[in-house]
Amino acid sequence: MKRTFFFEVCVLLLLILTGSIYTQCSTHVKKQSEYLTKPFKHPGMAQSAEDLEYMREMVQKDEEPWKTAYKNLKEQTSLDFVVNPMAYISVGAYGANSIGGREYSQGGSNAYNHALMWYITKDQRYADKAIEILDAWALTLRGFDGNNAKLNVALTGNSYMNAAEIIRHTGAGWNEKGIEQFKRAILTVFYPTVEDFFTEANGNWDGGIINTMMCMGVFLDNHDMFNRAVERYFRGLRNSGIIKYVYPGGQSQETTRDWDHVQLGIGEFAKAAQVANTQGLDFYSIGDDRLAQGFEQCAKYMLDKQGIDMYGVMQHRSNERFKDIYESIYSYYKNSRGIDLVYTGETARTSTRLRSSVGVLTTIKVPKGNFKELRKLVIPDFLKASQTGALLKGPAKAAPEDALIIQQGGESIQEVIDANKGTGKWIVLAAGVHELEKPLVMYSGITLAGEGRATILHLARGVNTETVVNGENSMENVTIRDMIIEGAINTVENADPNADRRNRMYMNAPSREGIVFRSGRGGTMKNITFENITVQNFTKNGIFIADGENVVINRCDISDNGGSVVPGEKFHHNLFLSYSQNTKITYSRFDASPWGYGVFVKRCDGVEILGCEAARNKLAGIRCADSRNLSVCDNLIEGNENNGLVVDALMDGCTNVRAKNNLAQGNTGYGFFFEKVTSLTKQDNISKHNNVNFK
Repeated sequence: MKRTFFFEVCVLLLLILTGSIYTQCSTHVKKQSEYLTKPFKHPGMAQSAEDLEYMREMVQKDEEPWKTAYKNLKEQTSLDFVVNPMAYISVGAYGANSIGGREYSQGGSNAYNHALMWYITKDQRYADKAIEILDAWALTLRGFDGNNAKLNVALTGNSYMNAAEIIRHTGAGWNEKGIEQFKRAILTVFYPTVEDFFTEANGNWDGGIINTMMCMGVFLDNHDMFNRAVERYFRGLRNSGIIKYVYPGGQSQETTRDWDHVQLGIGEFAKAAQVANTQGLDFYSIGDDRLAQGFEQCAKYMLDKQGIDMYGVMQHRSNERFKDIYESIYSYYKNSRGIDLVYTGETARTSTRLRSSVGVLTTIKVPKGNFKELRKLVIPDFLKASQTGALLKGPAKAAPEDALIIQQGGESIQEVIDANKGTGKWIVLAAGVHELEKPLVMYSGITLAGEGRATILHLARGVNTETVVNGENSMENVTIRDMIIEGAINTVENADPNADRRNRMYMNAPSREGIVFRSGRGGTMKNITFENITVQNFTKNGIFIADGENVVINRCDISDNGGSVVPGEKFHHNLFLSYSQNTKITYSRFDASPWGYGVFVKRCDGVEILGCEAARNKLAGIRCADSRNLSVCDNLIEGNENNGLVVDALMDGCTNVRAKNNLAQGNTGYGFFFEKVTSLTKQDNISKHNNVNFK
């Protein structure tokens, strides 16, 4: 259950002794200790001793922004505060039916405020008030309950922890009895509530839990507890962990929800990164500065309220309030890395700094460098939503003048297809939702097109089957392009898309599948093309192709497919390709399969996977088994809950495999796993922040 450094060393030694780890010049392995192994620094949460003294010095010099932040803190901190501890805290969703929630929250913020006032002023009265609050709650609190039990510990517990850390290690006069009682509260109340995180929730929950758990580990000098949270930050499950929560380019897991929760989530991950930094660990650089990417995208949107380049449906909900989260990461990049987070800095200066107190005082740490010029953050330009899947701007390719146009609710799509078999005609589904009461049957010589994201092909409610199927065993020359093929029951998500996703994950969800082109022994389907389509939210496969030849999948987004409906988990995937020849999969996205692979290639000959993203899938990002003549190059394979890239055997293994210039990071298992492969060429692959980088 608990990951220790000793365990990591034992695993590494075992792999070395058994020959499972080896070095080749063609594979770059960037593996360094991600866990804390040195003794803890104290104080050692949001601020070190040096940071606290720097804060105090800046306040005494009347330097801004510390001067204003201290003025705000002093106004918010009253020695007349009356502590009101309660034994049990129960708070419902969004704060409903609160019992003790307000008192608990006020206790945490006041304990932290008084601890900071003590350090800045050295007025013993502030220390005594902080100790009074900490002692009262540690002695009284017995448990958390209600919908927000874990969230209460996550979002407020860190205030209690930081206050206790400052008071304990700065000569404030906290006696051993009080310290021991606070330890008892951590071990018997706080930690048991969040020990197993909350995998099912949106990622902001685990972001907060990670931060608070790290703080608990610091206070207790408990490396196992601290490193349990570190592991979660690097390789969390489902929506948890930085690579799961912030996608390449900066989109958050909650961007399609609302901006209040986006800010909450990245703010909690930033707090965890700050604690790690205090203890000498680097959380910021993970995923090419993924956290900073998230801040920059969020800050830019919050400043101009304009649409962003993102996957899913753009939301403008809850975009009026700026949370006080921007100072910490802006300060770190400016003062430690010489990088200017342009939008984050502007947001801090114009929208949060004047009203901030703790958000400024505790987050601007001692500068680590003196940079004459600041660089801009480099944000990777990889598989943008404006180029991948069904496009917001419309079709990627214009239809010919003689195309047949079908309006929403107009003539039967099936009848038009049947009447034009083998003609080479384009059949264009106009903007709108086109409901199907049974699978759409495709025949040779047809291009079925849409008008980008505005066209949605959707199985009607209660129709639990395939969406598009082949009508001939030897079907050929078929193209599907420029549309969304939607597997969810509703084409409009609710205010919390994660809730919809949870409903699709489990066995009792409706059994719905995307595109199924399967010939069997009766023939081979040839020249099948999918281009700029989005296939999403199916409980079975997104796309399943068997017995294909010359299949092209280009600029597609095949994501969130593959639940645990019968016959069960690990059976359905985003893309399942089998018994096929000469397949090209290029510049496409295969993400977030709840129970399957991003791409599963089985018993195929001649498959190229180029420039794709396979991320956040339950199993491996890409798996190729019992296949030959494979080329897997220039792909991003990250955040998968099994392995990154797997080339292995069901029985026979794979032959003639080329893996070049792939990046595998943040995968729970291996970054690269090669087993029973004949003629394997590896070159310039990078593996980092995986549990084991390669085999």
